[in-house]
Formats: sequence, structure tokens, C-alpha cells
Amino acid sequence: MSQVWKILVVVILLTAVIVVITLKQKNKSELSIAVAENKPTVVSTKLDESTMTKNLNQSKALPRLVDLGAGTCIPCKMMAPILEELKTEYVGQLNVEFLDVRQDPNVISEYHIRVIPTQIFYDALGQERFRHEGFMSKEDILAMWEQLGVEFSLKE
Repeated sequence: MSQVWKILVVVILLTAVIVVITLKQKNKSELSIAVAENKPTVVSTKLDESTMTKNLNQSKALPRLVDLGAGTCIPCKMMAPILEELKTEYVGQLNVEFLDVRQDPNVISEYHIRVIPTQIFYDALGQERFRHEGFMSKEDILAMWEQLGVEFSLKE
């Protein structure tokens, strides 16, 4: 009888290991979107050629700010008026785009998003220059552009 128990224990352990591995792989493939603390994160992401071409065509040789968030996220809602101000005040100098990860979940993997909101700063050539996770004030956005060597003038 002890031989049967040993076999049963081995089968149970193997089953548990398989379940754990399967769950880990499932969790890796699904992105858990969490609201980030307000801390900057610099990420150097290499874009493939088609994404760079798409970014360049969309930006018409202008710097581009992409904000990825969701309409139900509180910090994302706080970003909305800031993004609208930037669109209005710097028209013709900066392209500002909001992508809702809940409406289009494919952008999560396309832009390598870990948390929302995330702001991605692209230069006029479509190269990612900086990435920030969490709420970002208008002043901080403009200061980051300045730090990246891009200056804007207000339209009067």
C-alpha cells in the first residue's frame, strides 16, 4: 500500500507543478494594467521599421506625444484637459494623441504598456525619446520636451 501512496503523491505534485506553470504563462501573456505612482521611467524601446514609418507619417515631421490610458482611470481623466490644452496651444508644432487601452487592447502590446496612464515622447523622426508612467502635469510635459531639446512657442 505504501507504493500506491508514493505514486499518488508524485502524480499530485506533478499536477500541481503543471497547473502553476500554466497559470504563470497565462499571467505573463495578459497585461495587468495598474495605475502608476507619479514616478518617471525612462525606457529605450526599439521600434520596428513599420511602426517608425507609421509614426513618421502620422506626425508629419512634428514631435509627438502619445498618452495611453482609459476613460475610466482617474489619473487618465486628469490628463485629458492637459492633452487638449497642448493640442490647442501647440497646433502645428506638436501632435498629441490619446489611445484608450480599454477600447483598443492591441495598443498595450504595440506600445509595451505596463501601467496607465503612460506618456510616450517621440521626436519628429518617430524615435521614442522618453516614457513616463503615471500622471504628468502640463509643466512637467513641457519641461521634458525642453530637456529633450524641443521648444514650442505659444500661438497668440
